[in-house]
Amino acid sequence: MISIAKEYIDSFKFSIAKNSEEESRFIEEVMHAIKSINTDDLVNSFKLKETTTSLASTFDHIWKANSKQIKITK
Repeated sequence: MISIAKEYIDSFKFSIAKNSEEESRFIEEVMHAIKSINTDDLVNSFKLKETTTSLASTFDHIWKANSKQIKITK
């Protein structure tokens, strides 16, 4: 028999408090990013994919800039 020790893995999540200054800033920055999309250049599927990838990256950056990292222990 081999005994298996219990192992606790620390993990993290990012969170923004509802009705906070950070939430307001997050929403404003996301709206600005959406309004800034240049649709004149979406002439083919490559350009569309490039634009959506860039937008997703921008959203991720905005989220991390305005959220707090919270440690979750199970």
